[in-house]
Amino acid sequence: MSVMSKRATIYLEPDIHKLLKLKAAETSSSISEIVNDLLRAEFLEDAEDIQSIKERINEPTISYETLLKELKDEGRL
Repeated sequence: MSVMSKRATIYLEPDIHKLLKLKAAETSSSISEIVNDLLRAEFLEDAEDIQSIKERINEPTISYETLLKELKDEGRL
């Protein structure tokens, strides 16, 4: 664990805690390392989603109803 680590208390469902303990034992990792890796991956995914939204911000939008009508008119539904 890094010298700059911060301590936090979290409450886990018993089954989640059991899975974490088993995964930690199987991978020779700590629960903290696993949780940090999972959170890092989640935040990275969020950053990628935000970037995708920024890249597509100027794309034209279409309503759900309009799209359904177009697909039906084209025989695709």
